[in-house]
Amino acid sequence: MSVETQAVPVRAAILLPWEHGARRDRLREAEARLAEVIGLAASIGLVIAYQDTLQIRALRPSTLFGEGQVTRIGEAIAEADITVAVVDSALSPVQQRNLERAWNCKVIDRTGLILDIFGERARTAEGVLQVELAHLAYQRSRLVRSWTHLERQRGGFGFLGGPGETQIEADRRLITDRIVRLKRDLDDVRRTRALHRIARNRVPYPVVALVGYTNAGKSTLFNALTGAAVQAEDQLFATLDPTMRLIVLPSGRHAILSDTVGFISDLPTELVAAFRATLEEVAAADILLHVRDAAHPDSAAQRADVITVLDDMASAGMIDAGWQTRSFEVLNKIDLLPPEHRDLPDTSAIAVSALSGENLMALRQAIDARLASAMHLMDYVLPAAQGAPLAWLYRHGEVVSREDQDDQVKISVRLRPEDRARFERDFAPARVD
Repeated sequence: MSVETQAVPVRAAILLPWEHGARRDRLREAEARLAEVIGLAASIGLVIAYQDTLQIRALRPSTLFGEGQVTRIGEAIAEADITVAVVDSALSPVQQRNLERAWNCKVIDRTGLILDIFGERARTAEGVLQVELAHLAYQRSRLVRSWTHLERQRGGFGFLGGPGETQIEADRRLITDRIVRLKRDLDDVRRTRALHRIARNRVPYPVVALVGYTNAGKSTLFNALTGAAVQAEDQLFATLDPTMRLIVLPSGRHAILSDTVGFISDLPTELVAAFRATLEEVAAADILLHVRDAAHPDSAAQRADVITVLDDMASAGMIDAGWQTRSFEVLNKIDLLPPEHRDLPDTSAIAVSALSGENLMALRQAIDARLASAMHLMDYVLPAAQGAPLAWLYRHGEVVSREDQDDQVKISVRLRPEDRARFERDFAPARVD
């Protein structure tokens, strides 16, 4: 049951297990990590009644935390009348069950929390199906959570539960049958989307995809560049489904801008498939704009997390291994920086404010220049009597010059490599070297 459908606000405890020396390689400090999970929990309406960072020297297989810590947290949970405890770590089924018994409340881990957020935020048919599939794969791996009948669920996927959910109702056969049906429905949705992609590929516009850490301001930047009205809120995972709009660049060149879901550290493996739509847009993009929150105190660590996710996707064959060669960074939210800190050391990045519009023209020009550098400037001689090749070049390329003669046309045009190959294959034009 979704948190938003419950009449009484859910009081939550946020618990961060922290090992001495852990995660130093990812530049993640405990305070920033705790603030992030608090933001995740608050974004779905949980009332944060207690929060704590617990230093642990050894992970206990039975409860994760030490015996004294389990007792102390249990007392705090009882005193604060807490309904759900969020542990910002991956809990095994045994750890989850034992902590629930010790604390007498529901316990969810980082994966469960993110899945619940995705369950509430997904809007497209594929997004809803993918998130439910991820949830069921997670459920099947433990079968220790209770959940309402799937046919009655309306957003969210039952990790936080509701009144009367006091016994385990999940059944392996029922989950497996539902997974089979979901995969069949997803195949139908993907076939439809594949047809849409084929139709879109006929439009001669390159694709520019926004990627980055969640809440880096990608949707606000998307709206500022396109004039769209995509949901842009100051919360984590405000955007889950890819959105596309046409933009016109300073040269007059057109491109398609794609707004995608934000990444996050320790992305649950169950959600990798739920990113399929985003992955396909990233894989097909001519340019990747890595949008960063320049004002965030943990911006460097967020950058490392996004690169790690993309590198992992490349290793899994989801995107090409050379993705970095077609990407550059956009440092957003510079309006939140003091004037003396706006001269950023990384000169290769474009510093902008999507909210105020500062430097957006410089960003448009950078996109324009990057697209132009990837295009081939070609000179062709075409028969004047044949209009089809000329019309094709005007639709798919950027005509630089044209000279009409008695029986032929000399034309200079910029083409993307794939369009050049297709044009020369279909029309076999005479080239001017």
